[in-house]
Amino acid sequence: MQEAEGLVFQASGPELWIGLLLVLILGWLGLTAWNRSGRKGSAALMEGFRLLLALLVWSSLCGPEWRAVQSRKERNTLVVLHDRSASMEIADVDADGGLASRASSIEPLLAREVWEPEEGELEVVLEPFSSETGEGATDIHGALSRVLESHEGLRGVVLLSDGDWNEGLPPSGAAARYRMKGVPVFPVGAGSEVPLPDLSLEEMNAPTYCVSGKPVRIPYAVRSSLGQDQEVAVTLSVDGAASLIRQVRVPAMALFQDSLVWEPLAIGDFRLSLEVESVAADRVPDNNRREVPVSVRREALRVLVVESVPRWEYRYLRNALERDPGVDLGCLLFHPHLGGQGDGPGYRQRFPSPEELNGFDVCFLGDVGMTTGQLTMEETRHLRQWVGTQAAGLVFLPGRYGWQETLRESALFDLLPVEPDASRPMGVGANRPGHFVLTESGRSSLLTRLTDSADENVRIWRRLPGFHWHAGVVRARIGSEVLAVHDWRTTSGGRLPLIVTRTHGTGKVLFMGTDGAWRWREGVEDRYHYRFWGQVARWMAYQRQKAKGESMRLFCSPDHPRVGTRVALHANVLDAVGNLLEQGEVEVGIRAPSGRGHAVRLEPGEGEARGLFTGYFEPGEPGLHILEAHCPEVGAAASAELTVQGSDRERQGRIARHDVLGEIAALTGGRLTPLTEASGLPAFIHALPEPREDLRRIRLWAHPIWWGTLTVLLGIFWYLRKRTSMI
Repeated sequence: MQEAEGLVFQASGPELWIGLLLVLILGWLGLTAWNRSGRKGSAALMEGFRLLLALLVWSSLCGPEWRAVQSRKERNTLVVLHDRSASMEIADVDADGGLASRASSIEPLLAREVWEPEEGELEVVLEPFSSETGEGATDIHGALSRVLESHEGLRGVVLLSDGDWNEGLPPSGAAARYRMKGVPVFPVGAGSEVPLPDLSLEEMNAPTYCVSGKPVRIPYAVRSSLGQDQEVAVTLSVDGAASLIRQVRVPAMALFQDSLVWEPLAIGDFRLSLEVESVAADRVPDNNRREVPVSVRREALRVLVVESVPRWEYRYLRNALERDPGVDLGCLLFHPHLGGQGDGPGYRQRFPSPEELNGFDVCFLGDVGMTTGQLTMEETRHLRQWVGTQAAGLVFLPGRYGWQETLRESALFDLLPVEPDASRPMGVGANRPGHFVLTESGRSSLLTRLTDSADENVRIWRRLPGFHWHAGVVRARIGSEVLAVHDWRTTSGGRLPLIVTRTHGTGKVLFMGTDGAWRWREGVEDRYHYRFWGQVARWMAYQRQKAKGESMRLFCSPDHPRVGTRVALHANVLDAVGNLLEQGEVEVGIRAPSGRGHAVRLEPGEGEARGLFTGYFEPGEPGLHILEAHCPEVGAAASAELTVQGSDRERQGRIARHDVLGEIAALTGGRLTPLTEASGLPAFIHALPEPREDLRRIRLWAHPIWWGTLTVLLGIFWYLRKRTSMI
């Protein structure tokens, strides 16, 4: 039924007549008052004004609207949006039992003749879409929004996609705009909502560099969408030659995680590859292999240990590092009670100068503070800047004298990964021994791995000899990662943290909350104690060692980024006398696997970041990127390799998201059509009736001009009453 045009009142008939009756009664009373006043002109004006105001109020309460039919623009455009992102290359099982990609399944619908009617004027526009960052992602919201903004007279939109959006805003936002415009969207669901039987190598976390003769743990993850468990071989190859083969059992419909241990013997640059054996049920064998470059070097790790008194933890830590052939150890023992420094091979008589400190990779800071004869405020500032700008590592090892409590006013206090308990500066002792309990982060960390088996590693940590003293800690600070906690001691923040890490600038910081790690040697000698501290030293110096050079150090974070990830480039440059260059130009040329190149200029840091040059870039393609840095001021140069992993947002094996397409259809008034029934969709669209003309409604009773006018008239009426003394 066509709605009335012009001025329309929303109130019902009885309400209108009752309101009109009240107005008439008010008019009769006004006429009576005018007669009693002797029919004065001023009285007639006031009563007439009163009647007008009554009519306006009555009209407002009846809800007046002005309705007008507005002709729509002619709708003669049908846009066919087809998804060309990488997810459309995923193969699904077709009706014949073979494999067909989603892109090939919608190809018959990409002809303009399929959608053009036999009669009538309907312009058909075919438009592909993926995302603004390329075909490695799908942005359905952006594609729908662009169509709505760039086309007028839309009759409808056909969306050929698998619905697997992974970039941009939710598609429902664009669908709501289509609903307001009265434009329906007709999605055609490509792909299968059931995963293809597949074994895929999801991750391979190999280091960028490693040390000759030192075993390297390489974690990996295999995802299975097969219906039953599979026994497969995992092969680790070096430059194409198999180096290690292991048989593993991958559970059905699960993510299997494990690791391999590889010991490099030769020095040089190699290609390390990991491959999962393909089984008969595996329909996509192309995703079973990953490859990364690795550089094998001779190790020359420089470690500084600073301590106050030769406690047991210090003695065994010194022995562990001194006997390690890959570590060049320097020790500074203050001996505050004796008034002198420790002496002997490897001992220093003073804290390193800033230039000397630049040569060290890791510093172990024991029960040391800013008391007489120990660290100075200036030395703590040098330590802080060294960690933040040179990718160095700092280990806090508090002790029972509580001298680290004096660092509260120093530049090092903010670097602590924990909040110290000021009421217990000398720590807490107990007759009952405490034990380490690994957190979820600790179970997966390379730092706390004392054996190759993850389950056995957890048991080893629980069985390690206990300790009877721990540092006073309130909680772990925000941004820190807790690797191990006390098994029974708690604080206001939960279990008391014992091994905590955090990053500062480009460097790493570790806090060890007990001095009883030397007890781990009980019954097993050096097996766990030496391995743990050796891993700590190498883990904290990893970035620095990876980027080692003559006069320039170039390193990046993260080590193995994915396409589209923001990568930070950092560089340290030494001048002619060995000091850190603070001002200058450093440019890094980046050559992508396709041969395309561009340059990134690194900006010099300020304040605590002086001596560090930093820049950023986002890799746009997977593979090996070659980085070449150059500083013209000192003629220094450095090179590095960066392996960029492909984005897994469009990886093989992902299921279609027809639920997303169904939501778009429901919101816009369209219809979701299975791909098998898509041949009937053009006829359905052409048979749709022309959209109705728009009815424009102006609610007068709610319009600000209406109420503004009424307010002004009430003010005039009040003024006239005062002037004529009619109160």
